[in-house]
Amino acid sequence: MPNAAHFPALRRAALALCAGLAGLGLVTASASAAEATGYPLTIHNCGMSVTFDKAPTRAVALGQNTTEILLSLGLADRIVGTAVWMGPVMKPFEAQNARIRRLADNDPSFEAVIAREPDLVAAQFEWHVGPNGSVAKREQFTQLGIPTYISPADCVEKDNSGGGDGLRKQMFTMDLVYREIQDLARIFDVGDRGEALVAALRKREAAAVASVALGVAGGKAKGVPVVFWFSSKEVRGDAFVAGRNGAPAYIVKALGARNVVTTEEEWPLVSWERIAAADPAVIVIATMDRRRYAADDPAVKLAFLESDPVTGKLEAVRKKRFVLMDAQSMNPTIRTIDGIEALADGIKAFGLAE
Repeated sequence: MPNAAHFPALRRAALALCAGLAGLGLVTASASAAEATGYPLTIHNCGMSVTFDKAPTRAVALGQNTTEILLSLGLADRIVGTAVWMGPVMKPFEAQNARIRRLADNDPSFEAVIAREPDLVAAQFEWHVGPNGSVAKREQFTQLGIPTYISPADCVEKDNSGGGDGLRKQMFTMDLVYREIQDLARIFDVGDRGEALVAALRKREAAAVASVALGVAGGKAKGVPVVFWFSSKEVRGDAFVAGRNGAPAYIVKALGARNVVTTEEEWPLVSWERIAAADPAVIVIATMDRRRYAADDPAVKLAFLESDPVTGKLEAVRKKRFVLMDAQSMNPTIRTIDGIEALADGIKAFGLAE
């Protein structure tokens, strides 16, 4: 099975990522001018109008990306609870995050959230706080006078009514993440920090795309077929792979590659026979600390790919064209830009770019 030595490009990407994240910790020092928030403030969010009479002082963040956005905005002292984690927090925020109450690694109970006496519950996914929320419905919090906020990336042009991970009718773009940053910055009256963070992320995004176009003889990774494997309930069962409109689709579009999966489902379960028939040239493997499903562990994924009689015949497997990508980069998050950088490095290292 491949070890770290097979991924020199990814090690370089990881070092670059650490340097980039260190810059995010300085957003409070480099913020540009922005208007102070006027209260009461009403935000139109995921089909609901939410009003804030003042900046929250006790926020519960349900979702790693939500927590990392708040930390990036310098709001660690306002977070009284966090839950739903895939892996380690961004390195600049390790000490701050260690002091925040972890309500659960996955879904916390409604009672555990309420016990923190929040004046804001912000969620990364509607399945936690929504019409069929696993934690609670938004109305349950509203009845207690607690405002809620859901990431626009999980509701804009996306139908979550059918359960699972939902159907995305329009391709995700980073503008939805930038809107979330700006909304939260306004809610907490730190607009300057929000504008600075968005500017820093836009700069990294542009640089990542430009590096591919300029770094491979003026071309892009035109048409390179890619599959993104997030996890599987059973290792040898169907795989949760990225649909055509989520964050991975945005990543491949930016690089000129293509996703071999064309369904509108966010994370459809697809058989390896169907994936093999599409013959992906690159297999992107999600890495995470979460161990909810049998194939969450990336080492388990790699072992399966090389030992299974179907996947073992794939050229991508025989030539070890694997890109290890942080799971959060495959979700609509501030780390999606890291995903562009990681896949760009992999495609160039494999000699697949034109």
